[in-house]
Amino acid sequence: MTTDPAARAGFQVLLQAHRGIVAKVAGTYAWHPDDRDDLMQDIATQLWRAWPDYDPARPFSTWMYRIALNVAISHVRSRTRGAQTDAWNEDHHDLPDPRAHDHEGRQQVDLLYRFIQAQPPLDRALLLLYLEDRSYREMADVLGLSETNVATKISRLKQRLRQEL
Repeated sequence: MTTDPAARAGFQVLLQAHRGIVAKVAGTYAWHPDDRDDLMQDIATQLWRAWPDYDPARPFSTWMYRIALNVAISHVRSRTRGAQTDAWNEDHHDLPDPRAHDHEGRQQVDLLYRFIQAQPPLDRALLLLYLEDRSYREMADVLGLSETNVATKISRLKQRLRQEL
């Protein structure tokens, strides 16, 4: 970990500029507000630890997503399935709902959240990146997959979503 004030300042500027990534990843993997806050802190800590290895020739957001998703997936794996389901049932209403005044829209968003929550961690990460309009190349870079693998997995997820919803 670097103690260079310029490096610290540069990291803080980039973290602030891309803080939405941390919030989105934490919101996708932790539904209780306290758990989300803890996960966001864990992600920020891990980003800082990895900062000396960041290659400025690569997009910061891709690097950030990769680390954030790895921390979030580890977070999910460390918890029991039942505890996650209980947290979802009790606290998913805290997530921002862009269609808050539209009953049918709320139902659709709720179904989408439930679908995403039911997916394995890697598929959840793919859905998050897909919903963020990330390119297949960027998804592949973030997740360490081939573009072909990303395309295949996204296609299968879309098919399952159509079947379940």
